[in-house]
Amino acid sequence: MDFDSTLQTLGVNRYGASGSASNTGTKDTSGLGKTEMDQSDFLTLMTAQLKNQDPFEPVDNTQMVAQMAQFSSLSGITEMGTTLKAIAAKLGSTSLGDALGYVGKTVLTEGSIAYPRESGGIAGAVALAKDATDVNVTISDADGKPLKTIALGKQAAGAVAFDWDGKTDNGADAGAGPYTVKVAALNAGAKVDAAPLVWAPVSTVSLGSDGKPVLTLPGIGQVPLDAVWQVG
Repeated sequence: MDFDSTLQTLGVNRYGASGSASNTGTKDTSGLGKTEMDQSDFLTLMTAQLKNQDPFEPVDNTQMVAQMAQFSSLSGITEMGTTLKAIAAKLGSTSLGDALGYVGKTVLTEGSIAYPRESGGIAGAVALAKDATDVNVTISDADGKPLKTIALGKQAAGAVAFDWDGKTDNGADAGAGPYTVKVAALNAGAKVDAAPLVWAPVSTVSLGSDGKPVLTLPGIGQVPLDAVWQVG
């Protein structure tokens, strides 16, 4: 009796083997109904095979050793894959302790409310989904009254920086803010998706409902770490 025959007798197919008990999840009711093997099943089957082999036609030792090596290799690869996934998840995540380093710093993120710098005015950027032939930034006061329009002209897709000195279109001081930032972009007359990016200080860090750290920014609210474009 060879190894495959023993498996089929007990209702289990080897990985990748064809037969009545396929690896498609369909159970073979003539045996144990199992379609996959783990280490415990393998040892049970090997013991059963040794106990029930024909003494005049014993199991081929070479075949048996090869199949044991194949199963051991598959098991090792599976465990290695699980370990590597866990390591990758750990390296790709940011803990709360790491995120606390953001407190007191300024970050560039999507938002429409901006507070002036000590020297006056604001810096920011426009996030363009596609290339644009005409990009404009409009800065308004807290009541929505336009103060300054900045024409950025033709720009490629991505983040396009701008800097405003705090002066209105007629050269007057714009005041203490906060300001509202709006952007508009066209490509040969067709609208291009665009979003304002503003600098804001990080006041606190907390854990979100998904267990990941989020930053609290004045005027913007809570934003996840992956929403940060740049740290100042």
